[in-house]
Amino acid sequence: MLGPAVLGLSLWALLHLGTGAPLCLSQQLRMKGDYVLGGLFPLSEAGEAGLSSRTRPSSPVCTRFSSNGLLWALAMKMAVEEINNRSDLLPGLRLGYDLFDTCSEPVVAMKPSLMFLAKADSRDIAAYCNYTRYQPRVLAVIGPHSSELAVVTGKFFGFFLMPQVSYGASMELLSARETFPSFFRTVPSDRVQLTAAVELLQEFGWNWVAALGSDDEYGRQGLGIFSTLAAAHSICIAHEGLVPLPHADGPLLGKVQDVLHQVNQSSVQVVLLFASARAAHALFSYSISSKLSSKVWVASEAWLTSDLVMGLPGMAQVGTVLGFLQRGAQLHKFSQYVKTHLALAADPVFCAALGEREQGLEEDVVGRRCPQCDCITLQNVSTGLNHHQTFSVYAAVYSVAQALHNTLQCNASGCPMQDPVKPWQLLENMYNLTFHAGGLTLHFNSNGNVDMEYDLKLWVWQGPVPELHDVGRFNGSLWTDSLKIRWHTSNNQKPVSQCSRQCQEGQVRRVKGFHSCCYDCVDCKAGSYQKSPDDLACSFCNQDEWSPERSTSCFRRRLRFLAWGEPAVLLLLLLLSLALGLVLAALGLFIRHRDSPLVQASGGPLACFGLVCLGLVCLSVLLFPGQPSPALCLAQQPSSHLPLTGCLSTLILQAAEIFVESELPLSWADRLSGCLRGPWAWLVVLLAMLVEAALCAWYLVAFPPEVVTDWRMLPTEALVHCRTRSWVSFGLVHATNATLAFLCFLGTFLVQSRPGRYNRARGLTFAMLAYFITWVSFVPLLANVQVVLRPAVQMGALLLCVLGILAAFHLPRCYLLVRQPELNTPEFFLGRGPGDARDRNDGDTGNRET
Repeated sequence: MLGPAVLGLSLWALLHLGTGAPLCLSQQLRMKGDYVLGGLFPLSEAGEAGLSSRTRPSSPVCTRFSSNGLLWALAMKMAVEEINNRSDLLPGLRLGYDLFDTCSEPVVAMKPSLMFLAKADSRDIAAYCNYTRYQPRVLAVIGPHSSELAVVTGKFFGFFLMPQVSYGASMELLSARETFPSFFRTVPSDRVQLTAAVELLQEFGWNWVAALGSDDEYGRQGLGIFSTLAAAHSICIAHEGLVPLPHADGPLLGKVQDVLHQVNQSSVQVVLLFASARAAHALFSYSISSKLSSKVWVASEAWLTSDLVMGLPGMAQVGTVLGFLQRGAQLHKFSQYVKTHLALAADPVFCAALGEREQGLEEDVVGRRCPQCDCITLQNVSTGLNHHQTFSVYAAVYSVAQALHNTLQCNASGCPMQDPVKPWQLLENMYNLTFHAGGLTLHFNSNGNVDMEYDLKLWVWQGPVPELHDVGRFNGSLWTDSLKIRWHTSNNQKPVSQCSRQCQEGQVRRVKGFHSCCYDCVDCKAGSYQKSPDDLACSFCNQDEWSPERSTSCFRRRLRFLAWGEPAVLLLLLLLSLALGLVLAALGLFIRHRDSPLVQASGGPLACFGLVCLGLVCLSVLLFPGQPSPALCLAQQPSSHLPLTGCLSTLILQAAEIFVESELPLSWADRLSGCLRGPWAWLVVLLAMLVEAALCAWYLVAFPPEVVTDWRMLPTEALVHCRTRSWVSFGLVHATNATLAFLCFLGTFLVQSRPGRYNRARGLTFAMLAYFITWVSFVPLLANVQVVLRPAVQMGALLLCVLGILAAFHLPRCYLLVRQPELNTPEFFLGRGPGDARDRNDGDTGNRET
């Protein structure tokens, strides 16, 4: 700690800082210690022609002072002094430091890197087969600040397994342990920063962007990572280009012009610029001079806080600048520390004592470390006192100190291990290291990276240089405060950068051309849906689901069949009640008057059997409504056609009897009439039903109907129905009944009734006509009606057939029984009155005479 006397001198010197007197700040960049840490800082920068005109392996002249580089060096100096003043981290030991200028150039950074690897207290690097016992000049290296330098020095230090902790190199390539085994950093890798940038683009709906990078390893690899992340998040890159570094003379302007011209032609409003500060300076210099249109610039950390870019005249007209900076701890003592040491550097007594105490061996090799540092004032460095990378330098020093603490097995009383620690021994304790700095707990993962939060920064112009305002943060997920963002557009409206409008719900994108962000919106048709907003094609619903047009989900299909509660079924049930009631009424009358001539003329017991069969036909209709099952499908046709065959077989006996009595001679009629009554009649009925039963059995065995669920017949429902496997076999089931009806019709159609007798043939003729009209209409209706209504058609056909037979044949007889019982005589129905035989004989004689 500084004593009171030194503080007094500091106060005196602070009053004389602005006089321009030379300082001895360059002499404060080294300090001896038990273990020395090397430092690589951009204390100055080379001119644009400094390297291009270089023809000999001599050092370039670095004349442009970098205030940030000096402040980072002072942050390392402060961290080392804090550690030396602590009694818990490295008790009894003293750290030293040796800080050099990199001039932001690899060729300059290599000379101090060689110096670090020289033997202790020498400038020589010996060649050995085994460097296990080799003790270099420094134990570890802090820096450099840029990825371009770290790629060069990282491989070099990696050969000697010397720990290197960078405070600004963020390139993803440096995470490769095979290539950079001793590299660590106290900043996250570019992948984390670019992930945050992609989430920023998504947050504001920008999916049509340009991506530019500096033409170096940093920019090229950053663009590669961004392209991969953008493609995975449906962000299209309208143009991708490289900005050349300002080393070339003639071609530079032309290349920058080409890049900006292509960006402007792509009509994007958002540009990601992942470039070094020098490349960004060259790009914006031409953009400002050409007065190109303003855009939203998503900046990389390398140029977001660069004085070279922020101080460019006319920079306020380029548009809105957003970028991410890592969030570290606030070093509240740092500002006072800088002021104090600048004051001390102006004190001649302090400088003289420092020169005697810290004499180095390398002055004749690398020259004065930072001659520009001796000609600055507090005003020159005041703007960078709160730079975000200051904490990264501070944390890097503490990581090495903690690793050394672990290696030496230090405790409160001291460090038991007395043998000098080699760099490779320290490296073993750097892997997966947890350390503390500025009140934060940090941890190196397996790739040597730390996880830190990012602040989303916005350039706000309130003077010649923009201020950085916090408008969000990223800690794995992005949060933004949109109200704090001031856009460059009129009325402070958020810029829109999309190739195509956002599709509405239920629409998918049909890509036009090569970019997935340029598309037409296409409606999802019925039966398909939009699964996610980024879908390029509609997803089809499962077969048990349905969806309307422009749907975002599917719905379960409801089973559809001829339900009991449907209007058509209710109407048919009313018809069934009517038909069944008439059948039962007719059957009751026939049974009551079973011995009457009317019932006997109608067939007697056979007529009652026929009515019972008609009743069974009516009841079979109840098998058609409701959800089909295998048993119902098998029972429907036999249960309806077998009873109908029984009814028609009794009617054909009536027709045959009428035909025999009317058209055949009396001798034949008497003989055949006996066969059409009694047991022989029942045998005919049995044979007819057996034939029909055989056809039904064949139909059920060879082509059994089955329950099927049709998922595509109806738009929103699943149709469950009994499928007829063979329409030919279905027609053969009807063949027996059709044949019986046809024969019955032929037997009665041409028969003439005798005067004074009941015309039995007429009723049968009209009953068969009703049968044929019903079933001939049934065929085209069944073929053309919806499948779901086919059971209703069959129900209607059966009931109309029953009602036709009842109306034409049985109900007129019932009317005579009830309303005209005086006609119920043998003479009127059976032809057994006086003169019946005579009339029949006269007819026969007349026929013979004719």
